[in-house]
Parts: sequence; C-alpha cells; structure tokens
Amino acid sequence: MGLAASAVTNHFGVGSMMQESPANDSVKVEKNAIENPHYLDEVVWVVGDEPILRSDIEVMRMQGEQEGVDFGGDPDCRIPEQLAVQKLFLHQAAIDSIEVTEAEVSNAIEQQLNGWIQMAGSRERLEEYRKQTITQMKNELHDEFKNRQLISKMREKLVADVKVSPADVRNYFKGLPEDSIPFVPTEVEVQIITNAPRIPMEEINKVKDDLRDYTKRVTEGSTSFAALARLYSEDPGSARQGGELDYAGRGVYDPAFAAVAFNLSDPKKISKIVETEFGFHIIQLIDKRGEKIKCRHILRKPKVPRTAIDEGLHRLDSIADELRANKFTFEEAATYISDDKDTRLSNGLMANFDQETMANTSKFKMKDLPPEVARAVEGLKVGEISKAFTMINVKQKTVCAIVKLKSRTEGHRAKITDDFQVMKNVVLEKRREELIHNWVKNKIKDTYVRMDDRYKNCNFEYEGWIKQ
Repeated sequence: MGLAASAVTNHFGVGSMMQESPANDSVKVEKNAIENPHYLDEVVWVVGDEPILRSDIEVMRMQGEQEGVDFGGDPDCRIPEQLAVQKLFLHQAAIDSIEVTEAEVSNAIEQQLNGWIQMAGSRERLEEYRKQTITQMKNELHDEFKNRQLISKMREKLVADVKVSPADVRNYFKGLPEDSIPFVPTEVEVQIITNAPRIPMEEINKVKDDLRDYTKRVTEGSTSFAALARLYSEDPGSARQGGELDYAGRGVYDPAFAAVAFNLSDPKKISKIVETEFGFHIIQLIDKRGEKIKCRHILRKPKVPRTAIDEGLHRLDSIADELRANKFTFEEAATYISDDKDTRLSNGLMANFDQETMANTSKFKMKDLPPEVARAVEGLKVGEISKAFTMINVKQKTVCAIVKLKSRTEGHRAKITDDFQVMKNVVLEKRREELIHNWVKNKIKDTYVRMDDRYKNCNFEYEGWIKQ
C-alpha cells in the first residue's frame, strides 16, 4: 500500500486530508506515489473507516492496462469507485462474520504463482523478473487474495436466495430480438476406451532405486527432502514448493497415499515407497493438526517406452476395426476392455462438470474436452469411431485411446424447449446483478463517504457517493 496503516491515519488526521485540485471532467490522478519512492502517499477517498490511497488507484490502473481491462468509462473515476464498492462488501462481510480460511487463501495464491511461473518459464526467472522471492510474493499477495475471497463469499450470500421460475424465463425472452437470444455453442457426447501401455519391470525398478537413493541421501544428511523434490519430483503442483502439500484430510488423497502418510509420526523419517495411480512416491511428515496432516512428497513416474505405446495403439486400432464390423458394441468394449475406471461403468460415456450449473453432464463444449479427444472428434460423424491416438489422462499418464461420437448438437440460438437451463441461467444472472446493484446503491446511502474534490465531477455508475 505504500504507507503503514498508522502513517495513513496520521496523514489523514492532520487536517490536510486531500490537496485541493481543480475539478475536471477528465480527472488526471498523478503517479508520483508509485514512480517516486520519496513521495508521500495520499488518502483520496474514505469509505466507512477504510482509506483508499492514490497508490491503490495507480496499482489497479497499471494492472488493468497490462491485462487489457475495460473499466467501463473514465478509469480515473471508475477505478476509485470500484475500490470503494469493494470496501462496502468488505465492511458488510465483517458485520456478517464472513470467514475465509488460511488454506483457501494459500491455495488461491499458489494457483496464481504457478500461473506466473509457467509464463515466466521457471521459479527463478519469476523471482528475477519481479525482484522478489516466492515467499515475499506470497506475503504481498496475502491480504489482496483474502479480500477477494471475502468479497466473493459476501456476494454469494447476498444472492443466495435469488430464484427464477419457468414463467420468469419465458416472460424475459418473450419478444426479444433474435440477436439478443444467447447462442449455445456446439455440444457433443463422447464415449471412450483407453489402454494403458505396459511399463517394463526394469523401468519400475529404476524409479524405485532412485527413490531409495533419495531416502538414503536425506537420512544421511547430505541434502534435504525439499531440495530433492524441487529437482526430481514429477508432481508439478508441489515440486516448486519443495514437494510440500498443505494441510488436508485423509479423503483428499489417493487411498494408498493416505494409508501411509497418516501413519507417519516422525518428521525426520521418510516413508516406504508408495504406489498410486499417479506413480511412485516417498513421503515426509511436516505437521499434524487434528484430522489433517501437512507433508512433503516426491513423485516419480516410470517412463512408457515407445514400443509399448505402439503396441497399445495397434491393439486399439484392431478393436476399432472389430467394432466397425459389428462383432461387438462399443458399450461392451468400454465395460470389459477399457482401462478407464471413470467411464467403464457408464459404457464409456465421458462426464463433464459444468461450471454454470455446478452439476455433472455428458455434454461437452468442444473447448471443454481434453485437447487430444477434441481433435479426434472434430472430423467424426455421429456413430463413427476414431483411429487410435495417445493422450495424457487426468492422472497425468500417457494412455492410448479410441473414441466414438455419440451425439452432436450444432451451435444454435437457445430454444426454451431444448435449452431451458441456458436461458434460465441468463435470467438468474441478470436478477443477481440487479440485486447486487440495488444493494450497493442502498449501502452507499448508509455509509460515510468522503472524497477529494477532484472526483466530485465524475460520472459514477452509482449515485450517492457525493454527500451533500
């Protein structure tokens, strides 16, 4: 933020809360608070008892410019207003005792950092680019990410009781021009059969020998478990953190992993080698809190030789030929031949978790399919079976696969008879936005707001910021 909270309060309280400046239609906020390290930051708005600093506005402006954000108007006016709206949600979250756990904050920060690391190319390059260590970045992001989640939970609470009926949906879309009706992208249903190529025992033994060597080196004190995890672990989510996994209960982990990890009691000792669907692991306990543990692990995956992949592809191409000859059905093959545990019991039908409806469905938009499956399906007609191909499954393992296009619904304007849920979601979201808008408008009336005169000629989205 630039200044400590006490310094901000002192600066605000001496009577020079804001410097006078001519009010213009287009407000020009100076950037000295960021560009000049000796410049004293300035409180330009106060919402309730929360200050908004000039540096806050400039940081949000620069982030928006980097990400191509459209602020919906003059950014010199809309940015402080958006920050002020955030303060309203945070104030209400405190009143309503909304809570965010440290685990939730930590997970969100880890996702952000992992995305940055991927863009930068490595952890080291990111640290060099930002001139901060990963730990410093985590500390800097903590409050921002905690506030984001508090705001999100507060908004969810406000709209939790919003509902729409079928009549509401019909009335909303009645008489709307066609170009205002939502467009439903092409959706497909896909059945899949997979075959996991056989890994030679020599390759498995090599991985186990490596894990035994890591255990020996840690036990002898020649290196640390975390250092080896960064160098050798094949779990991209935890390797960068030295193999560290955050506090979690038994149900979060693979059963074989959990059975060993939750029996560890001495942080100085390394577990035996554990085999899961992901590969082979060794585990080190960090801490226990009630029914949760925090641990490190190193994951190694035996490499699949090219010959095994070629054999798997040939086998599935032969099966596909027999399916096309109607010797047996795709459903039978998926049930009795496929290695895919997630689809065997559903005749090979792939399932998709729809973020909009928060429910499982068999229908996929093409962009939501695994990329290898989408490429295989693209040229198929309904009922056709693809050639064999390789893909990386959800366990991050290479498998061979064939797919059948069960159905395809071409992109179209939504129809109340076929796409009711899509149309309902549009109306529901509109009702939620209206409720939030009205809530903010009413909240402004009951909240102390003070701003620098330079903002008083702004064209704000909400009325009531300028108190008479």
